[in-house]
Amino acid sequence: MKHWSKPQKTMRLALSSAFLLLISFCVVSAQAIQQAAQQAPVLEQATLQQVVDYAIKNQPVVQQSLIDERITENQVRSKLADWYPQINFNYNLQHNFIVQTSIIAGNPVKLGVSNVSAAQFTLSQQLFNKDVLLANQTKKDVLLAASQNTSANKTDLTVSVSKAFYDVLATTQQISVAQEDITRLERSLKDAENQYKSGIADKIDFKRATISLNNTRANKKSNEQILSAKLEYLKALMGYPTDKALQISYDTLQMEREIALDTLQNVDLTGRIEYQILSTQKKLLEANLQYNKWSYLPNISLNGAYNLNFQNNQFTELYGKNYPNSFGLLTLSLPLYQGGKRKANTKQAEWQLKRLDWDLKGLQNNVSSEYASALANYKGNLTNLLAQKENTDLAKEVYDVIQLQYKSGIKTYLEVVTSETDLRLARINYYNALYQTLASKIDVQKALGQLNYP
Repeated sequence: MKHWSKPQKTMRLALSSAFLLLISFCVVSAQAIQQAAQQAPVLEQATLQQVVDYAIKNQPVVQQSLIDERITENQVRSKLADWYPQINFNYNLQHNFIVQTSIIAGNPVKLGVSNVSAAQFTLSQQLFNKDVLLANQTKKDVLLAASQNTSANKTDLTVSVSKAFYDVLATTQQISVAQEDITRLERSLKDAENQYKSGIADKIDFKRATISLNNTRANKKSNEQILSAKLEYLKALMGYPTDKALQISYDTLQMEREIALDTLQNVDLTGRIEYQILSTQKKLLEANLQYNKWSYLPNISLNGAYNLNFQNNQFTELYGKNYPNSFGLLTLSLPLYQGGKRKANTKQAEWQLKRLDWDLKGLQNNVSSEYASALANYKGNLTNLLAQKENTDLAKEVYDVIQLQYKSGIKTYLEVVTSETDLRLARINYYNALYQTLASKIDVQKALGQLNYP
């Protein structure tokens, strides 16, 4: 049996305690991470603005863009660091087992000693360097390009989330309309059944009422399944927890008031984030062209060093005496011939600039076409919305009159079913037209460059 000494036992207990502490820390950390994941923010009765704000804050694409901005900032700092003085320290210790021997005047002479140690402090400063100069001149535009990319992602996300929100509302309203129809049809079915039992009407009215009720229930169930899929899509766009419920809040009257849009506005290309991105790219390409022109200029740097040299055959007395030296150096480096590489790079940069000009021209044409298409869709959807609103009022009026006439025995049940169908379709068409109009308004605002997010 192995016996442990007291110091060994103490050490063993200390290691065991440290190991248990490490395990406890890992368990607590895992629990903390799990709790943080479970405490994901949840929206209660979310409005459109709240949904958009949530998406901008939690959508992975936007968060990745923000991280890219931080990465770009540090890349710029790294490049600009070369503009500052670079100070270094080197140290070495060398033992020569066999000291080098040279023949001088026919006699062998040992050059050096058995032990050598040196320490070196160096200082270098770039006076003119095209790489550092480019980084210094383009730092603002590089950071601006990163932030513009984030803005573009936020704008695209806002459009997608808004349309998905309206799509959810359209299906929600269809379910609501179907539920109201079910309540109404159940009442009509009961009336038809009572009339059949009383001998006032035959069995056909009762069967027609049953058919209409079954169809409406099936349609409602189908829309509920569709709504579930649309909600999952909206949550995916938002970065919303998939295991959390998302309750949508809306005010139809408020939405109707938000439909209005000035259709006489002119497109301001500079307001589009795509134009701003291309403009920044053009500045960077212009800087790149200048950079290639600078390749004909020399690189100039200033270097200096202070060296401490210790030499002695006895290792214990190695650092007893120092034989220092120092120097300063101005370096001018100029490539004289590179096989036409500099000229080719300059021409390449010029052609890239010309190509970007055509990108700007293409964007202008696309924006004009996009605005015309979005405006046409908006006007068409608005006209349809006004027509569907009138149809809904008329269908409601017709249904109320026919319902009274049916109860009085003037109209047949078939006419009641027809009026119910017309009313249901009119209401569904109205809500669809309302959300289509709001969605097309977003397209117009995007085309006008009014949805940019800083």
